[in-house]
Amino acid sequence: MKLAQVIERYVALKRATGARFKTTAVLLHTFGRTAGPIDIADVDEEMVLAFLNRSQPIRSSWHLKHYTLAGLFRFAMERGLASRSPMPQQLPKRPPYARPYIYSTDELRRLLQATTVLDVRDRGCGPRAMPALTFRTLILLLYGAGLRISEAVALTVDDVDLSANLLVVREAKFFKTRLVPVGPKLASTLNHYAEQRLRLIDGPPSGNAFFLGRHGRATSRHVAEHYFRVVREHAGIERHDGAYFQPRLHDLRHAFAVHRLVAWYREGRDVQLLLPKLSTYLGHIGLEETQHYLTMTPDLLREAGQRFERYATRGVQP
Repeated sequence: MKLAQVIERYVALKRATGARFKTTAVLLHTFGRTAGPIDIADVDEEMVLAFLNRSQPIRSSWHLKHYTLAGLFRFAMERGLASRSPMPQQLPKRPPYARPYIYSTDELRRLLQATTVLDVRDRGCGPRAMPALTFRTLILLLYGAGLRISEAVALTVDDVDLSANLLVVREAKFFKTRLVPVGPKLASTLNHYAEQRLRLIDGPPSGNAFFLGRHGRATSRHVAEHYFRVVREHAGIERHDGAYFQPRLHDLRHAFAVHRLVAWYREGRDVQLLLPKLSTYLGHIGLEETQHYLTMTPDLLREAGQRFERYATRGVQP
């Protein structure tokens, strides 16, 4: 059987079990196009290694591709479509995952100021063009509500209830839907964009998406990340800790969580009691996902240390 046919069967099976299988499906189809119109039995280890090693140095994406292809060939062997797996047996060491980048308040201001470059740079430049106000609002939403970028760009007009200062995040990670209340300042920002969004585009919107590109189409994650790189470089924000990625749009969510925790410490709040609420707000599946934020920045560690010091010395006579 042709490799492309096996890939289609495998993707269909995964989706039939309820998996979204979006990124992995893209990887599999890319591998299929790279290998060409061949039978799955003709795929050898050399082809697989050439695909795995397309990007250097070895990053976590190498292991994602290996895991994905291994699943495909396991599927093929179980159904008698292939007699062996061409997957390499020796795997390089998985690199440590770089810490998320936590933006300072000054860097956040610089990012917002730098969004003006989009109106100068991309007005009328194809369907990807994004108005500066759209991107500025998106940044404020990601930081102000801690949304994932995929959740933010998936919002529809109906999901943004400005009368109740509430967002409806539908079918997010782990297929969960949640209600996200927003504060008055962020609600005012969203309301301003809602009033202006149709005036920023060159024609009627093609759907009900809340965030629209210049030509009235919904903003995608890929396009948002592309423009974020433009804005970040214009703002002069970069990391120098040897990480293999520069500050990302997704890091705004991490900054939201860490800044919230720091604020709670400074306000004298019971952080351990509030952590489950933050976990629910962020849409985490368990508290462990939220707890790792507690060791993410010097500010947070300092505040936690001072809290412990006050606790430890309470009532101790000099």
